Amino acid sequence: MTQALQVPTCLPRHVAIVMDGNGRWASQRHLPRLAGHKKGVDALRRAVQASIDQGVSVLTVFAFSSENWSRPAAEVAGLMDLLSLVLNREVDALDSNGVRLHFPGDRAGLSERVVQGLAAAEARTAHNQRLVLNVCFNYGGRWDIANAARRLVAEGREITEQSLSEATALSHVGDPDLLIRTGGEMRISNFLLWQTAYTELFFSPCLWPDFDASEMACALKAYAERERRFGQIGEQVQQPVGPQYA
Repeated sequence: MTQALQVPTCLPRHVAIVMDGNGRWASQRHLPRLAGHKKGVDALRRAVQASIDQGVSVLTVFAFSSENWSRPAAEVAGLMDLLSLVLNREVDALDSNGVRLHFPGDRAGLSERVVQGLAAAEARTAHNQRLVLNVCFNYGGRWDIANAARRLVAEGREITEQSLSEATALSHVGDPDLLIRTGGEMRISNFLLWQTAYTELFFSPCLWPDFDASEMACALKAYAERERRFGQIGEQVQQPVGPQYA
């Protein structure tokens, strides 16, 4: 008999994930790297369902960074084809499951086919409220901050912490409460640099294609055991008080 997962009572509302380890997963099995990325799609599907099952409201994942263009051309082309395939195959199921899609990132340089696919998926799921799924594609934290600053300058607005937050690519959701990185690396790799100022970090040795509901529950349990003070001392904190969510 499968043991029921223990869901912590203090849950993060917004979880972000650096989905690392696809290539290593494939290499360990003497498979092409793209095979690992395809298996990573299965893991993302499981993470979405686990988020819904455990009451997470926002899931943000790092799918393709602005630095990933430096990878071998064949792998980049394969990732673009995989994105198009996923959009064709997954959007119907996500829509029926109440998932609202966003694709934060720089769309300059992407093919017209990909850009149209991203926009169509966002429009198709815009009415959903069960889970917000941000798939950061061609995204970088430094790009996000610089782009927000350029936008404010162009609009003639003063650059403040609040206005900059409002101009970033994830202004439609609050800052992440928990950032998970799989694959054993202990860095955030230019992901959500502005938004993770007070985010709890969880590093898992699990390679992304092996990530499942039990791994998600482990990260959520670790989060629930931490005290979030936001600059206060422990005695001042009666309950977790984080950023407000849009």
